[in-house]
Amino acid sequence: MLGNFSYYNPTKLYFGDESLKFLKEELRNYGPVVMLIYGSGSVKRNGIYGQVVDIIKEAGKTIVEDAGVMTNPTLEKLNEGVKIARENKVDLILALGGGSVCDYAKAVAASVYYDGNYWEKFWLRQDQPDADQKLLPVGCVLTMAGTGSEMNAGTVITDAEHNFKVGHVFDSRLMPKFSILNPMFTMTVPDNQMKAGIYDIMNHIMEQYFSDFDDNTSDYLAEGLMRSVIHSSRVAVKNPKDYEARSNIMWAATWALNTLLKCGKSQDWMVHIIGHSVGAWTHAPHGYALASVSIAYYRRAMEKGLHKFVRFAKNVWDISSDDLTDVQLAQKGLQALKDWMLEIGLPLTISELGATADMIPGITETTVVYPSGYLNLTKEDIASILKESL
Repeated sequence: MLGNFSYYNPTKLYFGDESLKFLKEELRNYGPVVMLIYGSGSVKRNGIYGQVVDIIKEAGKTIVEDAGVMTNPTLEKLNEGVKIARENKVDLILALGGGSVCDYAKAVAASVYYDGNYWEKFWLRQDQPDADQKLLPVGCVLTMAGTGSEMNAGTVITDAEHNFKVGHVFDSRLMPKFSILNPMFTMTVPDNQMKAGIYDIMNHIMEQYFSDFDDNTSDYLAEGLMRSVIHSSRVAVKNPKDYEARSNIMWAATWALNTLLKCGKSQDWMVHIIGHSVGAWTHAPHGYALASVSIAYYRRAMEKGLHKFVRFAKNVWDISSDDLTDVQLAQKGLQALKDWMLEIGLPLTISELGATADMIPGITETTVVYPSGYLNLTKEDIASILKESL
């Protein structure tokens, strides 16, 4: 391992089918007003909302609700949440839902006590909160596996007016104080959301895996996680009620993006950045947007990172190197990825998400280009990837 790093993760996790019982114990650590954030109302229909509300009331807390968080939380919605939190002098934000709800909760927590334009400071300028700024604590009750937002400080917000979706990773102060992970809750989400979450997990791992040239312990961890996701996804797609498969997917999602795998590595997040722009224009589920541009992107990265794609083929997909050149082996690994994506029902093109050729200039323009693992992309490269993904 050639990199230098520090590692710290303050989030406390409760995992398993009895994990919700620990919520009352955690609530004792916070003040009287709990802001309960959730999405469109599915948590009410499936009964999870009622369980959580009962526990909050038993703990003697006052509940302030912020419902209606959408798949890609908008700046307009963030403004609404900040207003609710300020007016009610909230002590704890409790996110009940999937990654979008958890992301949004952290965004509200960061913005409530910032006296200025938080959109500009945190998302456009990518600044961190000042050392003396008050930040609201966040807890999560997770209902969907995918983003890893339950154990990281990431947030993604969309300026819907300008079709601009941007993420910001805050420092460790914005990591959830606790997260409750009950795999049974993930069985309430529709199949398309499960599949989108599965690919989000896989892509989080690949974004950190396909970078660097050294022999890194993180890459061995990543390979094990990818094998677990591939195996469990096949089981879950055939039987969405398989607890073992769903629990493994949920646990892999957490470890895919809780900052562990990035230790000692450079990283490549351009599939996510391009996917964000595709999602902003099509309103597609995040994992679907990532899937739609991945093959075209990794086909280019393979040329510069051939050694890692060879390793990917051997160690993740068990492809034998007999009588194959490195290029042929790497291509077989990428084909195995594509075949798996088709097998579990993921979209492979942006047109499947509603994107059209005339959207490509706009999607390209709203894609922010960051340094990546093996590639040094230009806007022309982004447009080419999108055209190939159409």
